[in-house]
Amino acid sequence: MGTKSMGLRRFQSVTAVGLGMVAGVFAAVAAQRNALDAINQRLERLEEQAGHQQRANLAMQQRQHWELLSKAIDDPELAEVLDHYEVAVPAQKRRQYLFANAQYTNLLCYYRIGNIPLDEFFMHARGMFQNPHMRDYWEATRHQRASLRGTEEAKLGEMIDDLLSQLDEADTDEWWVVGTPPTDT
Repeated sequence: MGTKSMGLRRFQSVTAVGLGMVAGVFAAVAAQRNALDAINQRLERLEEQAGHQQRANLAMQQRQHWELLSKAIDDPELAEVLDHYEVAVPAQKRRQYLFANAQYTNLLCYYRIGNIPLDEFFMHARGMFQNPHMRDYWEATRHQRASLRGTEEAKLGEMIDDLLSQLDEADTDEWWVVGTPPTDT
């Protein structure tokens, strides 16, 4: 009987050691899981901060763009520096183009920083390009947009080109129903 008792004690000891090891493994896995969760939360916060910083940088760039355009609109000599058109443009028309550029760039910035979704960008552009001066500006800057191939801005420009074609071909005076607003994907 003493042998059975001794064997049983050894078995219990081995079992206890085994259970202790299993418990230790579970504790280590739980600790690692907590550490990974903490790291993931920190990464999410850093990504969020980076997004905020990018939007702030875009907003600052937009402000600087407007300041430069404002100077050029107010001073014909400075406006000549921004004359990138293929044909000669009178000073009054150049000022209109500069302001049209400011309007479009403002809309583009609103979209890029997330203030409006793509479908709303489309709808604002559809209204904006009812103005003949905006259309003249858009046509005058076609060659500049062609140099932007493969960029987000180029894709938006192509979307507007397509919209303008649809507007020109539409059999209705109800311009606000022409074209299907895209969705963000």
